[in-house]
Amino acid sequence: MNNLLENADLRVFVTVVRKGSFAQAAAELGMSAAYVSKRIGVLEEALGVRLFQRTTRRIVITEEGEQAFGRAQAILDSLDDLVDEVSERRREPSGRVRICSSFGFGRNVVAPAIAKLVRAYPALQIRFEVFDRLVDPVAEGFDLDVRIGDEIAPQLIARRLMANHRILCAAPDYLAQHGAPRSLQELSGHQCLVIKERDHPFGVWRLRARGGEETVKVSGALSTNHGEIALRWALDGAGIILRSRWHAQPHLDAGRLVQLLPDFTQEANVWAVYPQRLGNSAKVRVCVEFLERELAMQAPE
Repeated sequence: MNNLLENADLRVFVTVVRKGSFAQAAAELGMSAAYVSKRIGVLEEALGVRLFQRTTRRIVITEEGEQAFGRAQAILDSLDDLVDEVSERRREPSGRVRICSSFGFGRNVVAPAIAKLVRAYPALQIRFEVFDRLVDPVAEGFDLDVRIGDEIAPQLIARRLMANHRILCAAPDYLAQHGAPRSLQELSGHQCLVIKERDHPFGVWRLRARGGEETVKVSGALSTNHGEIALRWALDGAGIILRSRWHAQPHLDAGRLVQLLPDFTQEANVWAVYPQRLGNSAKVRVCVEFLERELAMQAPE
């Protein structure tokens, strides 16, 4: 029996564990599902244990597989650190970086910045995904999560990329028909465009003023999980929206939206969040520093 482990097989194994599927792991790695299954078989033979229980519908990691996953991840991390230190990747970063963000901010702000990043560092390969939920970078295998919001798990490293806050606003047509709220409590009597986006509580707006934080329960005929849809509705006069300053500012400048209750805002800074084990990675550091510079130039006044 050949007990020599291949680093490539460890990477295949770690990817299968993260994705929970041979087919999904194969798609991420650019391999066939049959080849992934073969490499897992080779690794199982080398280790002398069963890593997965297989059925026709799914795979389930075994207890031995759980133990192997932790050790395999540590080995791969150590190898990445070694390459960083020895091959001068700190000056010329290369390799794939998995980055994620939320729908609207990811499409409108992060994606264009990433395109510039790759032009500046052509040896980088960026895989970018957007979600409408909070992502666990460790569990889901992302190197970097560019997120809005200040609640960050303690096991993660975070670096603020851009100061930001959410504001209340509505279109002039809506205000002409319904009037403007004179207090936070009056929002409950208005059509509010509620967004379910990542980790934000649905229908509950927590806003901060000089006197502290206040909470108001809002509702309306329209709700969505996509901020850009809600913004479109607001521009059409359908209701009041709580939206990031970066998203609303162009429409405020053009008079298409009017800010309401300006003393009330919601803190929503932009952060780069990444697993602690990748904190010293050259490619991640370069991405974070580049995004920090790029977003600083886009920050609204």
